Amino acid sequence: MKLNQKEIERVILTALKEDIGSGDLTTNLIIEKKQRAEAFFLVKEDGIIAGLAIAKMVLQKLNKKIAWKSFVKDGDFVTAGTRIAEVKGSLRALLTGERTALNILQRISGIATVANSFVKIVNGTNAKILDTRKTVPGLRMFDKYAVKIGGGTNHRFGLFDMVLIKDNHIKAAGSITNAVAKIRKGVTKKIKIEVETSTLDEVREALKNNVEIIMLDNMPVAIMKEAVKIIAGKAKVEASGNVNFKSIKAIAETGVDYISIGALTHSVKALDISMKII
Repeated sequence: MKLNQKEIERVILTALKEDIGSGDLTTNLIIEKKQRAEAFFLVKEDGIIAGLAIAKMVLQKLNKKIAWKSFVKDGDFVTAGTRIAEVKGSLRALLTGERTALNILQRISGIATVANSFVKIVNGTNAKILDTRKTVPGLRMFDKYAVKIGGGTNHRFGLFDMVLIKDNHIKAAGSITNAVAKIRKGVTKKIKIEVETSTLDEVREALKNNVEIIMLDNMPVAIMKEAVKIIAGKAKVEASGNVNFKSIKAIAETGVDYISIGALTHSVKALDISMKII
């Protein structure tokens, strides 16, 4: 997942406009325009750092002369008490942009950290950790970038780059077979088709339709094992539904190819980072 420069700028400008509005009353009334300062970004808990370039861009959008020096890079694991970056320049810009820069840096680092924790648990198995579309509207690019930095794998970005036939689609179409048939009339072979299943009968039906990926949704581990045997490598297998740190190892050991985890992005805990003026 590569970050798009124009999209980064769009998000940053929207965030700054939301926060600053007509002006930073507190900073502008206390700090003189020409006042300069130095500051550093301090990590207060162990974790994976991600989003440094974005935080830098936030501050430089407010004052292009802000000097930024990183001491680590995205993907690095750091311990509590580590200084990850140093900035110099307009004090007004530093104080006004502080919260927006931190909000983005903390969220992205938090996602990268939790993704990396899941990746470590399944290490040694065949399973890859997938993200989902359960992201903050407008921030999907950042969220998925964070998962990638944490060692995870990106699932489809949106509704446009892959077919995922879910339970409501199947109900509306009448069956998995009907749904797949309708899809195949409208897409090229380059578009992968995934089908969500909740029973072994549905797994068999999906398999008969030669789809590329079969999702095992909220299945008990024992049933997942049976499903993997039935599929027997004829399609990729994704496990999904209520995955957590306690359950993921057993799920990975069933032999699935992917494990998707909505909690990577929909309920992430931000990594504790602060900016301190020297």
